Amino acid sequence: MAKTWFITGASRGFGKEWSIAALERGDRVAATARNTDTLADLVQQFGDAVLPIQLDVDDRDAVFAAVARAHDHFGGLDVVVNNAGYGQFGMIEEISEAEARAQFDTNVFGALWVTQAALPYLREQGSGHVLQVSSIGGISAFPNIGIYNASKWALEGFSQSLAAEVADFGIKVTLIEPGGYSTDWGGASAAHAAENPAYDAFRVKAAEQRKQRLGGRPGDPVATREAVLALVDAENPPLRVFFGEAPLGIATRDYESRLAEWNEWDDLSKKAHG
Repeated sequence: MAKTWFITGASRGFGKEWSIAALERGDRVAATARNTDTLADLVQQFGDAVLPIQLDVDDRDAVFAAVARAHDHFGGLDVVVNNAGYGQFGMIEEISEAEARAQFDTNVFGALWVTQAALPYLREQGSGHVLQVSSIGGISAFPNIGIYNASKWALEGFSQSLAAEVADFGIKVTLIEPGGYSTDWGGASAAHAAENPAYDAFRVKAAEQRKQRLGGRPGDPVATREAVLALVDAENPPLRVFFGEAPLGIATRDYESRLAEWNEWDDLSKKAHG
């Protein structure tokens, strides 16, 4: 049966690709964007199967109204995709209060509002799948994007709790953790803090580390279409899944290092128990 999707940030990147993937196979999509003009090509190609909705996910009231509109328009919701978000670049010392709050307003609170707005409908019907777009930066952390990492770690935390809370209602939760892709995440969509010259030398080093970390060529966003459809069609989808070739290696090295360090300091840990 055709599914009904609610996708934030549908104007570009993963949101656009997944909207196309759903629509091409006959599903219906409530596609949100800050400017619905960016959704005109979807409407032209897929007609009434698309409901374009102007939405800034930072606005909680607007989010609840948009989710209600999508539910009432299509008569239900099956897949809720929290894709809206952006990358804030800057060393931790460089990030202003306004930049930190803006990053969390979109990447954390925006996803929280959408999730809260959709849950009553999903609980009532006893089914549904929430896809949270996280990042390899949601389980690891890297220099010059620390506040972005923090926002994705927060998303990971509340989503893991959410998965346990809603399982008995028949609702699934999946955190998608992509590596580097050929989107404009690091380009037009990104924000950059004012640079402190004290970090100029390290900034060069961090950029080189990022290049090595991503390895080879970035992933093709179009290739994620088939993957996301496989997730929403799975009877038992994962809580977490990587997209791309690099993340598993990064995670393996990171978690091996953490376990080694925790074990190395275990005697002190036990002494602290009292």
